[in-house]
Amino acid sequence: MSTSATSVSIIVPTLNEEENISPLVAQIIASTVAFREILFVDDNSTDATQDMICALAANHPIRLIEQDGAGLGLAGAIMLGARAAQGEILLVMDADLSHPPERIKDLLAPLFAGTADMVMGSRYVRGGSTPGWPLWRRIVSRAGAALAYPLTGVHDSMCGFFAIGRSRLLQLAPETSGFKIVFETIVRGGGTLRVREIPIAFRSRVRGKSKMSFSVALRFFFHWMCAMFQHLIRGLQHHEEPAASTISNAGISRESFRESK
Repeated sequence: MSTSATSVSIIVPTLNEEENISPLVAQIIASTVAFREILFVDDNSTDATQDMICALAANHPIRLIEQDGAGLGLAGAIMLGARAAQGEILLVMDADLSHPPERIKDLLAPLFAGTADMVMGSRYVRGGSTPGWPLWRRIVSRAGAALAYPLTGVHDSMCGFFAIGRSRLLQLAPETSGFKIVFETIVRGGGTLRVREIPIAFRSRVRGKSKMSFSVALRFFFHWMCAMFQHLIRGLQHHEEPAASTISNAGISRESFRESK
């Protein structure tokens, strides 16, 4: 990809992250990554998140995009940012500092080198980790990632720290929600995406209130299972369609033969 690093748009979905906005921007800048803009896509935060973003926008290439309250969720926020982005490459990360800004360069490098179409931070390849996670969260996350592996061929399709060409994401990702956008994009790519995983340490939140709890994790796992079953069913239907078409065509040929007699 012959694209300069200044064509990178960093997309950060937010919801009540006022304590993390300034440290996140400072860490992104400290990583010396050349980027065109940081797009904060906010889901109607009730704290001072939007005020913090607007204050930082006075001195940095930062834009605030407000969701319209349609309840499109995290993937919907990412796609809203993708459509508004001015860069040719998108780097998506969380606002709570769980995704390490110092690894942004490593995610972007294969895209610039033209050796990958999508690069993601992975907790479950050699060198990756989830320090400080409770046992129940490790089990749920590992189980979901393992179940998705046959459909994606990657070890951590549930991680939301990834880089991809903007046009490719807009082409492959679902229009609105989709429960996990990395999973959806890889599956919809049908093996056409060259995907690479980079090990990361997925850090626990230090500031602000976590949105993750045991009950939330269980609901997430349920939706995750439903999403995978839907893709499996679609895959089976896709394989059955050619056979049905062949039978239908054979029937037409036989009818034509009878009429000709």
